[in-house]
Amino acid sequence: MDTRDRWSLVSLAVLTAALLLVGVVSGTPLRHAVQVVPPVLLIVVAVVWRPRGWPAAAMAIELFWLTIMLFIWLYLTGVARIINGHFSPAEVALTIVIGVAAAGGIIVALRSQGATWPARFTAFLISAIVQFGAMWLSLQPGFSAR
Repeated sequence: MDTRDRWSLVSLAVLTAALLLVGVVSGTPLRHAVQVVPPVLLIVVAVVWRPRGWPAAAMAIELFWLTIMLFIWLYLTGVARIINGHFSPAEVALTIVIGVAAAGGIIVALRSQGATWPARFTAFLISAIVQFGAMWLSLQPGFSAR
């Protein structure tokens, strides 16, 4: 595992930890535990199996979360109401941590050249679908206040 792979793992781990902390701070740990299943699975796959296209899969997850953080920041600054809600100072600070980790991971993934383009595209697409699915599941009534 090279330095870029390690940085990708660190960015995914920081993103995951910050999302779990948001769950604790907001009182919705189950919802956030569901949301972090994709990055946790990817970390395990990257460490154990080491597929060459895993940085592209990481980029899909990081792009997803960076987009969510941008929507939150747009809401907090009053620019757009794509997302709404109440965000405590701790949650706002964690959005910054998540955004920085996601952006850093995207930069590292863009510089990675370990797999062919079709393999990267496939890894990206599968990872994006799994992350969207986890988010959808976490927003279902059974997870809403837990």
